[in-house]
Amino acid sequence: MLTDQIIIYFVICALIALSLGFLMSLIRLPVFTGYILAGALLGPHGTGFVSDTDLMNQLGSVGVVLLLFFIGVEISPRQIIEKWRIAVLGTLLQVLFSVAAVGLLGLLFDWPVARIVLLGFVISLSCTAVVVDFLKGRGEMGTAIGQNLLAILVMQDLFVVPMLITLGLLGGEGVEVFTLWRQLAGCVLIVSVLLWVVRRDQLSFPVMDRLSAQPDLQVFSALLFCFAMAFITGMLQLSTALGSFFAGMLVGRTKELHWIDNKLEAIKIIFVALFFASVGALIDTRFLLDYWVEVVFLVVLVLLVNTLINAGLLKLLGVDAWDSVYGGALLAHVGEFSFVLAAIGLNVMIVTEVSYQLTVATIALTLFLGPVWVGLVRRMLGRRPAGSSVMS
Repeated sequence: MLTDQIIIYFVICALIALSLGFLMSLIRLPVFTGYILAGALLGPHGTGFVSDTDLMNQLGSVGVVLLLFFIGVEISPRQIIEKWRIAVLGTLLQVLFSVAAVGLLGLLFDWPVARIVLLGFVISLSCTAVVVDFLKGRGEMGTAIGQNLLAILVMQDLFVVPMLITLGLLGGEGVEVFTLWRQLAGCVLIVSVLLWVVRRDQLSFPVMDRLSAQPDLQVFSALLFCFAMAFITGMLQLSTALGSFFAGMLVGRTKELHWIDNKLEAIKIIFVALFFASVGALIDTRFLLDYWVEVVFLVVLVLLVNTLINAGLLKLLGVDAWDSVYGGALLAHVGEFSFVLAAIGLNVMIVTEVSYQLTVATIALTLFLGPVWVGLVRRMLGRRPAGSSVMS
């Protein structure tokens, strides 16, 4: 029976995800690294048990949206505004230095400018899900370095818009004026909402009190609130995760909506796990075996260069030395939206198929090895100095 096949399918997937997640926790690695391994094992390049990677990617995107929503609930809009200098200058300089670093490598291999810019953009983005998972696991979300990194990650989402425009121009596709206006309107809307929320100590929507005795309706209203904001920013050609983040900030400031994050917690866990599994499914083991020297070189180079760039910029912007290096290591991996940038580069022929596969493998492995890298850096740094990274 079809129903029996579906049940077996879910049992096997859940068992492998649970087993690998538990194994990673035993060796003191974040559980999500087990989900990445599960995706690699079950995906089309592993056993092939899960072949519909497009569906997995879409479900994983839902997980990112929910994760950013929960982060928004915990974050004060006033803190984001106060961190604007580190967020804006840090992200801008990070992108410029990343492009410059790739440019040095490009000189050796005679790369065109378009490829240098694309790969610079790719390595400049980090994954919010990975950073937040690590910070939460160590109870550092509320620390000064945690707040600084979160502000940078939010700004990175906004920087994706000019990145897409730049790649379109470099690829000879041009830019649609209507799309550009929509993106500009979206940025103005987000900033306006943020300023409006900051001016109020607490928001109030008395009509939502009517749902307090309806648990079922609370779940659906919570999902509607989260995904409606994500849909709006998506329609404005911005990141859907960015919309859900601001929805979370609104919820965190609204006294009648204190129950929303509790209602969505279990759903978030499932979809975030699917996101990490979708990353693992992109790892082509056969390609890794054929190009393992190049992949290892690129992974180590990216982690090292990104750590140095981000640590230097954080120190330049006033963060103490210990937290600067630690923060640089946390931002060293490459984020999930870089998969999209790499795919665009392939479509407009900025990179070749082999270069694209090398880029995908590097992104996926930096996501997987990111926690290991942070652990090594922390061990090299030793104990945090007294007074460093105090609560923000």
